[in-house]
Amino acid sequence: MSLSPARVFAALNAVRPPDQASPVMGKAVVVGGSVAGLLAARVLADFAESVVVIDRDDLQVTGGRPGVPQGTQLHALLPGGFLQLEQLFPGFRAAALAQGAVEAPPAARRNYLDGRLKVVVPDDADSLAGSRPLLEGLIRQQVLRLPNVKTITARATGLVFDGAVTTGVRYDVGGAPGVESADLVVDAMGRSSRLSDWLEQGGWERPAMRRMTVHLNYATALFRRREANPELTVVLALNSPRMSSDVAGAAYFAVEDGRWMAMMAGYGDNRPGSTAEDFVRRLRDQFPPEFGEVAGSEMLGEVQTYRHADSRRREFHALARFPAGLVSVGDAVASFNPVYGQGITAAALQAACLSAYLRSAPDLGVPARHFLDLQKVVVDAAWSTSTSADLALPHVDGPYPRGYRFSSWVSRQIVTATITDVTVARRFNEVVSMREHPSSLAAPGVILGALRANRRAR
Repeated sequence: MSLSPARVFAALNAVRPPDQASPVMGKAVVVGGSVAGLLAARVLADFAESVVVIDRDDLQVTGGRPGVPQGTQLHALLPGGFLQLEQLFPGFRAAALAQGAVEAPPAARRNYLDGRLKVVVPDDADSLAGSRPLLEGLIRQQVLRLPNVKTITARATGLVFDGAVTTGVRYDVGGAPGVESADLVVDAMGRSSRLSDWLEQGGWERPAMRRMTVHLNYATALFRRREANPELTVVLALNSPRMSSDVAGAAYFAVEDGRWMAMMAGYGDNRPGSTAEDFVRRLRDQFPPEFGEVAGSEMLGEVQTYRHADSRRREFHALARFPAGLVSVGDAVASFNPVYGQGITAAALQAACLSAYLRSAPDLGVPARHFLDLQKVVVDAAWSTSTSADLALPHVDGPYPRGYRFSSWVSRQIVTATITDVTVARRFNEVVSMREHPSSLAAPGVILGALRANRRAR
């Protein structure tokens, strides 16, 4: 690739939809109505005469989808993802606020690390707080109102190949088979994507899958919110792996319908918050006072638990042979430890990869290598950020990349410096929110600044 990953990352964050539709294909088919699939459909609507989204769930129905088992859990919309959504859907902020989302500017966000309040970065980007059903539902509404997008409620069963080119998707509706032809197929089937099986059935090689076992347990509960416009809308408290606490962290957001959504997480055998009593007690006793105030409110409904066994990455980019007319996006390519909140933002950046690829008027009769190269930059960035932090967990045993001991020492210095130093915290936030590539944290000036900040703090 001619440009460095940092420059590719910056270019992707600046991608805008074309001023007017520029069809480069007749029909595109997206398999899976996930957030990643919907964002891919939004991009495809600019470059295809028609776009078909196939999903088991009826996407025309409002509310949460049954196919999202983690939909009841707290989801973060990082500032980088929020900016991407505003670019794809002008007016997204206003529409989200009208449906009950809550603004989360820097002054309304508070972060703790190991019980210490982190410095507020004054010019950090804005974001929004809302439940997963609200955010995903709004994205779905925006996409399905596009005149050239339609949906099919069906179970996708395989691909159709014509030689080395993908030409369609097989599906089943109540036992009746069907085929939807396509010039480009996008796999957005999530962590359980069956694309690897379909490739093997078609005579292609399966992509290698990398796994990072994390054994994350998390629980979410809703509480009644007394203030219509609270001073703080997003509060996070993380514990570093060296802490002895059995709770890895907690967070709470102001969400729609006058509610707080609170989350607590632990690893391995630690499953904090599995009961209402345990959830409330831990929020009150193990975290800063703000959490106790939320815990003192009326709990609405039951505690919802979820388990994330491992992070996964399918390496489509490394395949020597790959069919034309086919790409994969979102969790179907890589799913990360949800503690870091990268999912929606990574999906939005992969949609930007798709837009950049299609804007070049590619030959769809050859493999989408340019897209895969761009996507690799995004996935590498998110994967390195999350897995490098996961490797510090005592129950995680690798694999460790070359130079891990030194890089982890540098990371600890930078993270510690974010508690007290605005400059380091700003750069760190830009990386965590996926607005800058992680390599920017390796700049000598950043590392020296972190060391100086930590020395002053001591």
